Amino acid sequence: MKPDVIIIGSGMGGATLAAALAPSGRRILILERGEYLKPSTLDRDADAIFGEGVFRAEEDWLDGMNKPFNPGNYYCVGGNSKFYGAALIRYRKADFDVIAHRGGKTPGWPICYEDLEPDYSAAEQMYAVRGALGEDPTEPDHSGDYSHAALQDEPEIANLRRALKGAGMHPSSIPLGVDIDGWLAAGQTTWDAYPNTCGAKMDAETCGLKPALACPNVELRTGCRVTKLHEDADGRIAGVETQRGDQSEVLSAPIIVVATGAVQTAALLLASANANCPNGLANRSDQVGRNFMNHNCSAVLALHPLRRNTSIYQKTLMMNDFYLGGGGEPPLGNVQMLGKITGPILAANSKLPKWLANAIASRSFDFYAMSEDLPNPNSRVTLKGGQIKLDWQRSNWDTHLRLVAKLKSVLRKAGLPIVMSRAFDRRTPSHQCGTARMGADPQASVVDTFCRSHDHKNLFIVDASVLPTSAAVNPALTIAALALRTGRHIMETEFAA
Repeated sequence: MKPDVIIIGSGMGGATLAAALAPSGRRILILERGEYLKPSTLDRDADAIFGEGVFRAEEDWLDGMNKPFNPGNYYCVGGNSKFYGAALIRYRKADFDVIAHRGGKTPGWPICYEDLEPDYSAAEQMYAVRGALGEDPTEPDHSGDYSHAALQDEPEIANLRRALKGAGMHPSSIPLGVDIDGWLAAGQTTWDAYPNTCGAKMDAETCGLKPALACPNVELRTGCRVTKLHEDADGRIAGVETQRGDQSEVLSAPIIVVATGAVQTAALLLASANANCPNGLANRSDQVGRNFMNHNCSAVLALHPLRRNTSIYQKTLMMNDFYLGGGGEPPLGNVQMLGKITGPILAANSKLPKWLANAIASRSFDFYAMSEDLPNPNSRVTLKGGQIKLDWQRSNWDTHLRLVAKLKSVLRKAGLPIVMSRAFDRRTPSHQCGTARMGADPQASVVDTFCRSHDHKNLFIVDASVLPTSAAVNPALTIAALALRTGRHIMETEFAA
């Protein structure tokens, strides 16, 4: 039976939208190129995950110099959220406005924080976010409290929180989507960058797809890659060309949703060029693929040679003291704890011998420093001979260096005399976004404020590609909130009759 809605991609955007539309009773078909992750002996094997990259896709993209690299993405039911750190943080209120950074100004959003706040609250409920209000001075207004208390600090992290307060900081609890008891029952590791096959991490499959698929009107097809979209004479998306094994098929529905991630969404729209749209679909503005952003991030390891950190997961604390700037300082970004780094993880990401990596990791407190990457039309996704080319032109790097320097100073003041840092490169997909930006002007943006294509009225895009700015916090909750907003719009405008 022909579907009413086809959703391409089962990650944070696609799965959340499916859950939002499922109660309508309309027929919804979700197409996912990957398969379900199944429990295996490798799920908590740090050597296999970080050293051998057993879960990473075997694919190469081209960089700006046409050199191939492995981008580190995952293709599976639930998308990259199956491996994410489950930090479900709202953008700060100021992130929706024009902000002056060291590296330039952000353009601002066509909507304000208050427009999205109800959807943030709904997304926090859907993803069972555990958090605590009142700790973070940059926290925007909430219409309601978290329904679950924040995850408790482990003893060493509780001591660290006190030391950071003594150093003048305002450490706060990371809003997290994790059932910690369920997670630890399946293995004594952190969840950050580990696959969720036990259902204890609140990812797109667990909280979006599972309730959607409980409705008889929702279907998921795995191993189904979409290669092209077809436009009809009226400018509507009339066909979705798919490849499943050695079988190709063109599917159709009144509403088409693309939710394959910032790079793959841009690539699909560009690959769908035709005589009427020679530069790709939804691209009258020439903005598809442009304004690619990827957070400026560094791992910062702090330790005292005479103290051990026996934490298992560690990732419960963040600091936004430098987020909005102040005192003549422009905004710098967010600091949050990484999932606990172990010897095998450190050895896999450095040239250290394992004995030394083990010694350092057993004493380290591991942080993730994250600064905003600014939109730049020349930082872009294109296709070269059908292969994805990602020419990421990193911006605002001086801001990030300043954040890392500030963090190192604070950590030394908090009693951790040895502090090391290492920047993440393009092989780590640090919250890719921006390639199909949202805006009110069809000449300068790809989708409107409800994520509907300006050019094709039955095409919606609900993933990180629509974000006008990257801000400096994890985008997962904002993607989910925008998907809920889009779902409500579709229900009101397309399903009302």
